Parts: sequence; structure tokens; C-alpha cells
Amino acid sequence: MLWRCRDRVFDLTGRTLVMGIVNITPDSFSDGGRFFAPEAALAHARRLVAEGADLLDLGAESTRPGSQPVPDDEQWRRLAPVLAGLAGETPACLSVDTASAAVAERALAAGAQIVNDVTALGDPGMAGLVAGRGAGLVLMHMRGTPADMQHDPRYQDAASEVAARLAERLEAARAAGIADERVALDPGIGFGKAVRHSLELVARLEALAALGRPVLIGVSRKSFIGQVLDLPVGERLEGSLAATAVAVFNGARIVRTHAVAATVRAVRVAEALRGARDHGDRVKSPSP
Repeated sequence: MLWRCRDRVFDLTGRTLVMGIVNITPDSFSDGGRFFAPEAALAHARRLVAEGADLLDLGAESTRPGSQPVPDDEQWRRLAPVLAGLAGETPACLSVDTASAAVAERALAAGAQIVNDVTALGDPGMAGLVAGRGAGLVLMHMRGTPADMQHDPRYQDAASEVAARLAERLEAARAAGIADERVALDPGIGFGKAVRHSLELVARLEALAALGRPVLIGVSRKSFIGQVLDLPVGERLEGSLAATAVAVFNGARIVRTHAVAATVRAVRVAEALRGARDHGDRVKSPSP
């Protein structure tokens, strides 16, 4: 399974990519304000790469429940110095987390290779931009908007309904000239989902993987983990790693995380277990 992101090509047949989160925001749910200054964001990004991040996801607009949109010019003011500092320097592939075609256009011109779109081409200009630039694209599922998405979300069958909706968005991308090999799919854990829906989506991720495109999963520090464990954001690492490992075992090929070093280790073990299940691979025992 290939994922093409401009001049970068990832073979995800047996490999899982780790995407480090760089929130250049004052109000993100887990680390809002910590990396808002460009120098802090750059130092954080470089640290994530040193820990093993394959991708960096740069976001200048919080999409936490209840958040409001950030104007395009302000998003770009936050992103520009960080992209300028990373482009041409980092071995990691750069992703911009934005639903704005105007912001994405500037970011792609500045060296980004992926557009991570939480609205799945909600901006009428996004599909044509991505097609024209040959960028990688993440289509995420969300019901409503960040401002209202957690107001009593309901599903009859969350895994099937999310997969069906993302299949529709994948078809829309095709119709706009975006090749399948450029698209990854994200079920949007916590975006218009109650706790039971997020748990179901991780447990039944094969329903989305069956669409034949890489599945990106983002469970890091999410509220469903906090509610299962009754723990605050800063104490959700172990729960995040457990959910990540299950997601990888069930077919995730890209993992978005705040904690890269620990996630890389969890992912490698989950990959080995998945390989043993699928191909009878054997993990060599360490020498006595």
C-alpha cells in the first residue's frame, strides 16, 4: 500500500508511520500555549523528529470541542515561521492541519507535503488545490463543527457509518482528480463521537481499512481515554498507548501522537503482533 505525498512516497504494506503533533496554538486541549511561540514550536518539532517521528503535523487552529475558527491570516502568521524553519532542514514529511484552502496553498508553497483536513474537503477550493499540487491528503470524519460536534452525537453503527461517509469523501476526491494513492482516511476519534463510539471505531477499525487506503488514527490524550480511566489530560499516556497498539493491530498505518518516543515503541510491537497474525512471522527471541 503506497501513500504519495508530493515527492515523498511511503510504502505502508507492513509499516506504520508515526506523526508528531505540533500545536502552534494558545488553546489546544492538551498543550495549548506551550509551543505557541515560533522558537518553542521549532524546538518541539525537532525533538519529535529526534524521537522518531516520520511526519510532523503543524496546526495553527485548535479543533477541540467548542473551539471557534481562526482567521486564515492568523493561521498563516502562526505557521509561516515554523514552516520556514523546518522546510529543507527536517527529514520528516511536513503536514499542515487546516481546513482552509487559502492556508493550505501557502503551506504547500512553503514546503508542506500533506494537507490534514478535518472537514474532508469542506472548503470548495481544497480539492482542486490538492489535486493540482500533488499533495498527500488526510480526509477526516467529523459530524458538525468543532463548536457543536459533541452535542449528543448518535449512530446506529458507528464503524459502518463512518466508513460509508469516508467512502463518499474518497469518491469526491477522485472526482476532483486526486489519485487514491494520495489519500489517507481518519475516523476522527472524538470528533462528533461519544465515548462508546470512539471505543467502537478503534475496536472495529478493519471496517475503515477495508476501503483500501491507509488509516490514520489519532487517540493521543483524547477524552474517551480520560473517561475510561477517570484521568486528566496529563495522565493519559498509558491509555493512549494501549488504544494505539490496538488500532495498529487492527489496521492503522499512520498514528498521530503527542508522545513520539513511547508511541514508536508501542507501534513496533503492535506491528510485530499484526505480522505474526497475518503472515505467521516470528519475532526472534533475544539471546540468553
